[in-house]
Amino acid sequence: MTVVGEVPPLPAIVTGLVRHARFGPVRHAFRHRAYQWLVDLDDVPRLPWYLRPLARFDQRDHLDLRRYLADNGIPYDGRAVMLANARVLGHVFDPLTVYWCLDGPYVVAEVHNTYGERHAYLLRPDEHGSASTAKEFYVSPFYDVSGSYRLSFELDRERVKVQVALSQDERTVFAASFDGVPRPATHRAVLSAALRMPLMPQRVSTLIRLHGVWLWARRLPLVKR
Repeated sequence: MTVVGEVPPLPAIVTGLVRHARFGPVRHAFRHRAYQWLVDLDDVPRLPWYLRPLARFDQRDHLDLRRYLADNGIPYDGRAVMLANARVLGHVFDPLTVYWCLDGPYVVAEVHNTYGERHAYLLRPDEHGSASTAKEFYVSPFYDVSGSYRLSFELDRERVKVQVALSQDERTVFAASFDGVPRPATHRAVLSAALRMPLMPQRVSTLIRLHGVWLWARRLPLVKR
């Protein structure tokens, strides 16, 4: 089983903090408030028309989890939940989408880059929710495709937390996390989140590019794809 504890009522809005830190050669760190959706893949929410511009799910935006597992030799018909951003005003960007297979030992981490590409990592976390995997996908223009990721996952009624650290040459060069509290995605909660943190996917896309410009302006070398 991938979850210890009780799954929160779904769908849920998870509100918390995103943290990023680079440890060299140019050090840089930031954090900002964010919210994401936690949904059951067999019961993805479809909001009423007046809220749909603020949150809509399109299967093309995300991995076909069961097909992906089957392609990897894993037949799975159990319950699965997804932590992701929804489309807002037609736009979505998800640096990391997480899928928990609640009736099995697997977690799938789907990484998206700003070039419109995606890559999935099939993980089998230990009893502490931790897993590791080799890096296989070009994400940032400041890192090549080398090294390994250490990831940890926490999902229960009171907390959703995902942590990622990239190691190269036996040292941690980058770390990121999302740590939030899930609450039922009532219509009022959806509207409240959209008003308090408007245009969340657009904000994520913009912040990634702004921080990239900040690093580039400090002459951090670019790594070609």
